[in-house]
Amino acid sequence: MKMYDIIATAAMGLEAVVAKEVRGLGYECEVENGKVTYKGDVKAIARSNMWLRTADRIKIKVGEFKATTFDELFEKTKALNWEEFLPEDAEFPVSGKSVKSTLFSVPDCQAIVKKAIVNRLQSSYKRSSWLAENGPLFKVEVALLKDIVTLTIDTSGAGLHKRGYRTGQGEAPLKETLAAALIMLTNWLPDKPFIDPFTGSGTIPIEAALIGQNIAPGFNREFVSENWPWMGGKTWEEVRQEAEDVAKYDEPLDISGYDIDHKMVEVAKENSMEAGLGELINFKQMQVRDLTTQKEFGVIVGNPPYGERLGEKKAVQQMYREMGQAFSKLDTWSIYIITSHPDFEKLYGKPATKKRKLFNGFIKTDYYQYWGKRPPRKN
Repeated sequence: MKMYDIIATAAMGLEAVVAKEVRGLGYECEVENGKVTYKGDVKAIARSNMWLRTADRIKIKVGEFKATTFDELFEKTKALNWEEFLPEDAEFPVSGKSVKSTLFSVPDCQAIVKKAIVNRLQSSYKRSSWLAENGPLFKVEVALLKDIVTLTIDTSGAGLHKRGYRTGQGEAPLKETLAAALIMLTNWLPDKPFIDPFTGSGTIPIEAALIGQNIAPGFNREFVSENWPWMGGKTWEEVRQEAEDVAKYDEPLDISGYDIDHKMVEVAKENSMEAGLGELINFKQMQVRDLTTQKEFGVIVGNPPYGERLGEKKAVQQMYREMGQAFSKLDTWSIYIITSHPDFEKLYGKPATKKRKLFNGFIKTDYYQYWGKRPPRKN
């Protein structure tokens, strides 16, 4: 059975969460900046795409080497076994990036890598003419970091955050991968109540429901590698069937999403329907200051406005104060809030139990964690 070098790319600050997921699938892995690396067969590639909730993409590493001249880049790229990955009719665009490297011109690096692969495939497939490139798509990337060249092929296609359920969104939507990570960094379990007081288009509650019912995040979408001859449709069928078999569609959940904007509440409901969750989630129009509940030992996860724009600052600061007052009554609840606002704890009125640095897109944020009382032990 052929083993591949697999890379699960991750947003900064989420590498450990992705690694935990990879280990949960049964693969030993190494954690690096922005990625998690491990070895696996074709089924591992398909399962990673199907199941990793917090990774950005799944790539296969074809090769890695040092290169400081274009000749070196060409020869070392050509020496790799491209024919093991790319069929004769493969369409293979080359993208690139270069950081702190002698070869800094990305378009030149892309052109040289493309030429080297063409050269290799022509000799492997005994073709003297140009390759047709009218078959399945293989997105090749050449990445240079401090003169080390890494050549990869993307197996995902659209980024893994594109789950296929988002019919509409607000102004600053949270990526599905980050939403899943925010939930996985809490102590929430499916038998506890869960609230998102700033639900927007419903991403956080929808991700919570998918986690709660053990529904694979990639179940409703397609992946570029499904069309690759060596991946095989049978592999994907098996992985989809495996996902179907372990889903707990009957798991009762108590998940609510609230938003001040009634239009966003409607969008959230539509997205939830599209995700196949029906009316499982309770979406409702509500301001955060009005949030009250008689339930105990629940979890709140919120991505409120950050007040980054002029004119919003005062309103956002007032809302943080009101949030602190409303939540102070929920002493058995654990509360998790992501924001870039530097004075959040002061405005909220309480220092966090724990803080974690995360990036929401390009915005530097902190994830403030307030742990509630522990539930009494069951005898």
